[in-house]
Amino acid sequence: MKIKYIYIVLSLVVVSFLAIAAVSSAPSAEKKTNKDIIKFSHKKHEGVDCIACHKDVPNSTSLDKGLLPEMAACGDCHDVSDDKNCTMCHYKDQYEPLVNKQPSVYFNHKFHITDQKQEDCLTCHKGISEVNYGFESKGPQMNACYTCHNNKTKAAEYCESCHISTVNLLPDNHKTASFKKNHKILAKDKNANCAMCHDNEFCEACHVATTAISAKNTKSDFFAPYSTYNLIDGVKQQKLDRVHDLNYVYTHGIDLKGKTSECKTCHNDETFCVECHNSKGGDYAMSGFTPTSHKVVNFVTIGVGTGGGEHAILARRDIESCASCHDVQGGDPNCILCHVDNTGVKGTHPKTHAKNFMRDVHGDWHTDEGSVCYNCHTDANARPSGIAGVGFCGYCHSRK
Repeated sequence: MKIKYIYIVLSLVVVSFLAIAAVSSAPSAEKKTNKDIIKFSHKKHEGVDCIACHKDVPNSTSLDKGLLPEMAACGDCHDVSDDKNCTMCHYKDQYEPLVNKQPSVYFNHKFHITDQKQEDCLTCHKGISEVNYGFESKGPQMNACYTCHNNKTKAAEYCESCHISTVNLLPDNHKTASFKKNHKILAKDKNANCAMCHDNEFCEACHVATTAISAKNTKSDFFAPYSTYNLIDGVKQQKLDRVHDLNYVYTHGIDLKGKTSECKTCHNDETFCVECHNSKGGDYAMSGFTPTSHKVVNFVTIGVGTGGGEHAILARRDIESCASCHDVQGGDPNCILCHVDNTGVKGTHPKTHAKNFMRDVHGDWHTDEGSVCYNCHTDANARPSGIAGVGFCGYCHSRK
């Protein structure tokens, strides 16, 4: 009795195993495409009128009904009654109907062809003649639609007007892991079409004035502002997104040196960095407020002909970086502490301009007492009505 029971159990196990194996080895109907059903090439049929095969398209008002060719359409050119030559198009024992793709947009072919006179199919279906199967061309691209569906014409411009669902409605290049980091590079491309979906308000959700979000962008609160463009089936929802990694406080210096991230997009450098990097020390002060580059020998050299040292090289290379710390909220920068000419005698003060700087320009210093030139050139004769050949005016004009 015991042996008989064990035999029944083993039999059930074997039957179950075989059933599972049979199911797992069966081809998946969901993965099958028309490429698995029929042999066809749009490229080889280039030159044939699209309507000759897609006969229902001119009168179609939606994509619910499949618009793929039927066998009768093929009969206009091929002998479809020759049952000995079926394999020219059909795979062996594959005679099932073609797969109609589930539509993701609302579209009225009849309206576009008849009313809008869009009679050239390739206007929208660009690239179709370069592939075999229609799905390989990824269908009409948004760029083609945007020629009419924009804020310059009467055509509807809202996503919901055409797209059945707006969930994950993103271009392929937006789905890469590095898109958030590199999107500015794509935006600068001359062929970029960001405005096709985004307006200026979208960019400003993150790229706003540096002081506007300082209350929520502190050393312990690395968050981006609210973005109101997280579309879920047409509903705009707020989404608070973390821009930096949790340990970014320890690695942000690498990005800063490499300039792979524009910190000033969100942070006010003059105030934000000082929260941690200040002379009082603290957990993140590291070597204090002074950058490492400022501690090299001969960082500043004084004297005519010395070149000013390393600081002069760095300033010429990236003066904006200097201004991140050496600024007084819109007033004269700290450079004026040394680069000032209060005597009007050439060669006795730190050199700022190249030789013959603006000599041939009739600048505002001739007429405006508030000219920026007078911030540094402060000798008694430095004024619009100054005496030619004396002091500051003597840099260009000889005494008459």
